[in-house]
Amino acid sequence: MKEITYITGNPKKAEYLANLLDFPILHQKVDLDEIQSLDLKKIVKHKVRQAYDLIKKPVVVEDTNLEFKGLGGLPGPFIRYFLEQMSEEDICSLLNGKDRTATARCVFGYFDGEKEAYFEGSMDGTIPEKPAGDGGYGFDRIFIPEGYNVTRAEQNAEDHKVVYLKIKPILQLKEFLEKLN
Repeated sequence: MKEITYITGNPKKAEYLANLLDFPILHQKVDLDEIQSLDLKKIVKHKVRQAYDLIKKPVVVEDTNLEFKGLGGLPGPFIRYFLEQMSEEDICSLLNGKDRTATARCVFGYFDGEKEAYFEGSMDGTIPEKPAGDGGYGFDRIFIPEGYNVTRAEQNAEDHKVVYLKIKPILQLKEFLEKLN
């Protein structure tokens, strides 16, 4: 089996991905430049190529965004910075009087120096008036997936996994990686 390194700063995320893929994935934290763009695929393409250039081994990277319809698609890939700089309550209040629909999106990128592939997943939902829940991470307390009436942070483990696999194209990635080997 080809050895693949998942580039992320979160080792638990790497372990979770390896479990879902059902084969070993190496983990390495590498500081990557994040280009400023609203195009998630363009961001991932830059990251995956930079990661490969740094470690010279097959790599997988990902990026996730949260697009608010009422803000013309923002914060998009900048959601992490919004969460670092503002309270979740303030983020929710940005949509007061505006359309609260949102889309959570994730792109995985693979590059081994020759073969390059991208996989996108997404799920529509809404932003609540106030954050809720104790579970999850990232924007889980401020995103209610379509078909549910609770935030991702309030979901039980089974529903959380179902939604996770809709937003994150892990099954597409798994199929691709299995064909490589």
